[in-house]
Amino acid sequence: MENQQEISVLNDLLHITNDRIQGFAKVEGKIWENYPDVKDEYARMISFSKVMKNELINLITERGGNAQDSPSVAGALHRTWIDIKNSFMSANVESTLGNVVFGEKAAIEAYENALSSGDLSSESSKTVADQLKHIRDSYHQFKNIEEYKKKD
Repeated sequence: MENQQEISVLNDLLHITNDRIQGFAKVEGKIWENYPDVKDEYARMISFSKVMKNELINLITERGGNAQDSPSVAGALHRTWIDIKNSFMSANVESTLGNVVFGEKAAIEAYENALSSGDLSSESSKTVADQLKHIRDSYHQFKNIEEYKKKD
């Protein structure tokens, strides 16, 4: 298959997007309870992550591939580690925000690697670059919230 490498890269990004969706869902209540002012932004990020997921699936299928629509093993391990950590200590909002920031930073790195790989067509590169912009915005917003909350 001619597009195999591109499909592989897009499937990796699809896994990461699914990780983001599951990660956001896992921590949303912890943040909203204490900081309802971030609820709208959080909901917007979850919604846009679902749009990103659909865009990636479309790119994969347009190139003749099969979308591997599941989270990554690394993401699942990270969420399990957080669950274990939280079972031994009460998770505070700062820790929860830190986990979101960590996840967004990892997503940024994966998207940057995908763009620099040279394996994406111009159409895929445009979509991935646009998604990367949104992830960077999300990262900066949560990083700013995290820093602000540390000052409280």
